[in-house]
Amino acid sequence: MVSSPSCTDTQIRSDIQQLDLIAWRRYLHQYPELGFKEHLTAEFVDQQLTAWGIEHQTGIAKTGIVATIAGDCPGPVLAIRADMDALPIHEENAVPYRSRHDGVMHACGHDGHTAIALGTAHYLAQHRHRFAGTVKLIFQPAEESPGGAQPMIAAGVLQNPQVDAIIGLHLWNNLPVGTVGVKSGSLMAAVDLFECTIQGKGGHGAMPHQTTDAVVVSAQIVNALQTIVARTMNPLDAAVVTIGQLQAGTASNVIADTGFMSGTVRYFNPELAPVIEVRLQQIITGVCQSWGATSDCRYWHLYPPVINDPDMADLVRSVATSVIETPTGIVPTCQTMGGEDMSFFLQAVPGCYFFLGSANTERGLTYPHHHPQFDFDETALATGVEIFVRCVEKFCKPSVR
Repeated sequence: MVSSPSCTDTQIRSDIQQLDLIAWRRYLHQYPELGFKEHLTAEFVDQQLTAWGIEHQTGIAKTGIVATIAGDCPGPVLAIRADMDALPIHEENAVPYRSRHDGVMHACGHDGHTAIALGTAHYLAQHRHRFAGTVKLIFQPAEESPGGAQPMIAAGVLQNPQVDAIIGLHLWNNLPVGTVGVKSGSLMAAVDLFECTIQGKGGHGAMPHQTTDAVVVSAQIVNALQTIVARTMNPLDAAVVTIGQLQAGTASNVIADTGFMSGTVRYFNPELAPVIEVRLQQIITGVCQSWGATSDCRYWHLYPPVINDPDMADLVRSVATSVIETPTGIVPTCQTMGGEDMSFFLQAVPGCYFFLGSANTERGLTYPHHHPQFDFDETALATGVEIFVRCVEKFCKPSVR
């Protein structure tokens, strides 16, 4: 068996190896909280930062926290973002640190993100001589939904002092531990949502000629929507139109008068946003008109695509190359149709969001994100801190006097 690329102890400095990253992560894992309700999580972060004497503000966008760490001399301002929220999932892992909040679980690794950001804050506060300027650590609520990045930006987290660039990471079970996914340009897709109610005319199942069957109309709409990607878009532009929910009817011998559907649209090219929305509305309206039905649709843009600045991606790539043991550990083909509201930060300032491999086949840590048995290889935590710290030291490099 070919072993996965890894980081050696010599590549991760001893001060980082000695951090209580796993203990912090496991505590947070036991007390997961949904978006804008991360009160215990924020309290834990607040307590740690206070104990370490790190300047910080709490209660930003309800439960968000921003820590500010100044180096020993003036310089640029680099922000590091970590999300804190969990998901409405009942955990099925039989581990000592399993969720104690029934029906809520850290099934996407945000507990690890928070632990990595805390470890980075602790190290930087103890080694201010190693960087110039200022580092802002943004502990963000509600990434999963409804989105905490925009409220934090509106609250001024990128101001006073003005942030020059931003970085962030996502623990990623689609990559083995000891790898890093870094890509310039589009990394993650936009997230659009839609829902639609179809109004027909119900009746007896044996007399369809007296009705406008909402089930048949809905089924034709579902099929027709797939032509948006297949026949409307440039084949070189990747996109997905998914119907995730379809409801109609109450009995086997009753033709339904109403149907309801909801779904999501994903794409990398921001120029597709109005194109797909308009075409979706046209298809739904057209199918309904052909059957004598009507529709009431709502379409909204949740998150834009995650687009990395080329220079910041080069920075992260160069740092990751110095940490990861082999060149094959740097994975450029890591795009995903998953979405992230880190995209709003990247619209505001140049930055890079990257994936930190966290799966371990030998230990059975391969369940995907949002699965009730999701877990990850915790050795990735120290790697995350090391990469963040080296990014700070390279971006905020002290001037030679």
